[in-house]
Amino acid sequence: MQIFHHSTNLVARVSIYGGLFFVILAGYVIYALTGSPYVTDVNEAREQPVPFSHRHHASELGLDCRYCHTSVEQSSFAGIPPTQTCMTCHSQIWTNAPLLEPVRQSYRSGKSIEWTRVNMLPDFVYFNHSIHVAKGVGCTTCHGDVGGMSLTYAANTLQMSWCLGCHREPEKYVRPKEYIFSTTYRAPSNQLELGQRLIKEYKIHTSTDCYTCHR
Repeated sequence: MQIFHHSTNLVARVSIYGGLFFVILAGYVIYALTGSPYVTDVNEAREQPVPFSHRHHASELGLDCRYCHTSVEQSSFAGIPPTQTCMTCHSQIWTNAPLLEPVRQSYRSGKSIEWTRVNMLPDFVYFNHSIHVAKGVGCTTCHGDVGGMSLTYAANTLQMSWCLGCHREPEKYVRPKEYIFSTTYRAPSNQLELGQRLIKEYKIHTSTDCYTCHR
């Protein structure tokens, strides 16, 4: 005697395959969402106490990145410039500009400006600016066209998959050290050939072990 209807096998197959499809679709949606600008804030300018323009200071005035980010070559942290650095120039120019009143107030009170951080990594990720600079990774490789930013925003997700792209194939990204801090540098047509040479010259190792970044 037949207990189940003939269509039961079809229903069971459809349920199994449909459930599997739903799980895969849900995984893809979650993956796409975590890498989307909605979550990462990529290309979204962050509101700051003072609307500092990298385009004006770095490109138009030609200030070197290290003038403000003084520790980038020796430390894991690039450094946030103290108010005194700003006032080196702004005690002489734009001295009464309302836009710069928070800077002057900070200088008078001795209280640091509370900048909103733009590029952030989780606490469980170890990152060192100095070693990347020493190995030929330029500022714009990670931070994008900073010299063209009127207001600063994150140009890349800085998620693990993005970082691994460079760690696995550094020849695509490394540049001569004299161009590390250039905001106008563009990879040449022979980048792969150049990159392979620089990998040997700078003694770069393709470090993709977990403990490289998770210590």
